Amino acid sequence: MHNATSVELARDCEAIQIPSGNSITLPAGTAVDITQTLGGTYTIHAQGGLFRVATKDADALGIAPATAGATTSSAAPQTEGPVDEKALWETLKTCYDPEIPVNIVDLGLVYDLHIEPMPSGNSLVSVKMTLTAPGCGMGATIAGDAQQKLLYLPGVEEAVVEIVWDPPWHQSMITEQGRKILGLE
Repeated sequence: MHNATSVELARDCEAIQIPSGNSITLPAGTAVDITQTLGGTYTIHAQGGLFRVATKDADALGIAPATAGATTSSAAPQTEGPVDEKALWETLKTCYDPEIPVNIVDLGLVYDLHIEPMPSGNSLVSVKMTLTAPGCGMGATIAGDAQQKLLYLPGVEEAVVEIVWDPPWHQSMITEQGRKILGLE
């Protein structure tokens, strides 16, 4: 955990325990180390374990809301306009496994992205993704982050992110960029 920032929680804070995916509330005054701040979420080490903190709770970490991550908006989703496939992929690149400093696309977790026109003129975006390990309880959280971010893109009326296990993920699926970040090249 190099480059960690140590803080005390300014207020009670909702968190998701890693890797189980269980929701808990960490009490105000808890000493935490912020170990990852990618994609608008935060990974912290506290009480002997790792936890993921959402953007909406950045203030509990002493992070100003204005800098809490431009990837999430409090405004209503944008549903008008054509769907830009490049924007979909770039949006997925803002989603991270809270234990690994590489986005889900460069980790090789996204297997398929499909755009389907809807009667309204907007689109349904379907994503099939996997996790690095079948027992990881963070799947619903990561998939939920991806879904919510996709829904904020113009032209996306519905987004479905499905966790699949076939084919099984392995390190050879990591992109060249991801391998560089992880020091595997």
